[in-house]
Amino acid sequence: MSHTSPSSYLIWAILSCMLGIFLVYHLYAFDKFKCLKWNNGPYSGAFKRIMTYSYLLSVPLIITYAVGFAIIKYKEGYVYLELEGGEFLCSYIICDPHSLLIVVPMPYQLWAPLSKSAIFPLTLCFTMAWALEMVTHLEELCFWLFLVNAQGGQQDWFHSYYFRTWIVGSCVAVLYMPLVTIFTRSNPLTNEAFTFLAGSLGSLSLTIWFMPILWTFPSFLHKLKSEGADNATVIRLTKFHELNTVRVLCRYLFTVPLLVLGVDGARPHQHINENPFWTDFLTFIAAVGCMISSGITLIIFFPRSVESEIAARDASRERKRLRSQGSAIEIRGTDIGTSMSISEPPASYSRFHDSLAVKTNYSLHDFSPESHEVSFNSDDKIAAMERDEYPLSELPHSSTIRPNRKRGDDVELGGIGSLTEANLSRHNVYSSVNLMVHSYTSPINMIYAGNNRSEASRLTFTRR
Repeated sequence: MSHTSPSSYLIWAILSCMLGIFLVYHLYAFDKFKCLKWNNGPYSGAFKRIMTYSYLLSVPLIITYAVGFAIIKYKEGYVYLELEGGEFLCSYIICDPHSLLIVVPMPYQLWAPLSKSAIFPLTLCFTMAWALEMVTHLEELCFWLFLVNAQGGQQDWFHSYYFRTWIVGSCVAVLYMPLVTIFTRSNPLTNEAFTFLAGSLGSLSLTIWFMPILWTFPSFLHKLKSEGADNATVIRLTKFHELNTVRVLCRYLFTVPLLVLGVDGARPHQHINENPFWTDFLTFIAAVGCMISSGITLIIFFPRSVESEIAARDASRERKRLRSQGSAIEIRGTDIGTSMSISEPPASYSRFHDSLAVKTNYSLHDFSPESHEVSFNSDDKIAAMERDEYPLSELPHSSTIRPNRKRGDDVELGGIGSLTEANLSRHNVYSSVNLMVHSYTSPINMIYAGNNRSEASRLTFTRR
């Protein structure tokens, strides 16, 4: 910390603030911050809340750590140290060969009392952010192991030993990281070294455990294709695989440099930490890896569907335009003394509005006659569905809720309908993978698929 240049913390501060700006923008574009609500949808259980808030809390903690130390480092500045006996008192940073003075960042012993008092709280913020990040990474590791290894008859993630492993590992991470920082706070240099060492060892072990998943995932996708999985599911999982590959590489860029600095700082004689080039280089690389990895995690946790957003936006604009046109027609009809009611729009507008509501929110592709008759025989139900007020418990058991899926250059809008006999037989007989694969959208949106194979065949998905 005292031997690191102010520019290294400036890089951390700039990148962390950029990550915070991207976080705000992405959550607004995702659902206008609705995902931050405590009760967000029918599946807002403890698991989803923990995963959402643990990740979102880690970002401001990193920003606090980076910005706080950047301010302190630039406020304290540099100091001149004299040479003693022809040797350097400190072999760091700038040395004038024609002078007996060297310039180094101000050692923490010479800092102002206010700056000294901020060392431990800022380091503790970084420690807590790192612990919460390990909770996130461990959950993804355990879930992908569950998804790849679970068979078709094992639907419940919350009763698997992978889920229990995540609970135990998360408790350990949240406890041991702050304790390491607390127990070594007497010496700030030792405190920083052991914090880097403990955190990098934990994160690096999780990253290494991710390698078998990346290695076996292509064969897993091939098995899905051979079993007749729909193209949208394969495309979605392929995208997650590519994002995970890039993120694992960035995790190495984050953990390995800090591991080197931590190991060297814990030794009696430091070689890396006293070298100005390697100290700043490793710090810069760690900052880039941390911020890119966290940004990809945000994209994976809250995946956006640009096609659905554009379709919903266009449909909303069309409804507003038709309402305004209908109101204008009614007002003109009233002015000329006709009997047209202001509360009743024209018949053509009503028919178009009903068809638009159906086309916007529900697809009639592959609907069975029974499910079509049960689901759409009432205009009130259509209006309630459009307002997201129709209770899911009243949906017919033969119906399924399907997400929007991309079919080539076209988008097949999701809807309510029944699986065909071919799909039922495919899921009930030939599927050897977990059925959550077909409805997987995000690591924080886990939906219990059912107690038996017939119930699990009625796939559902989380509506944003």
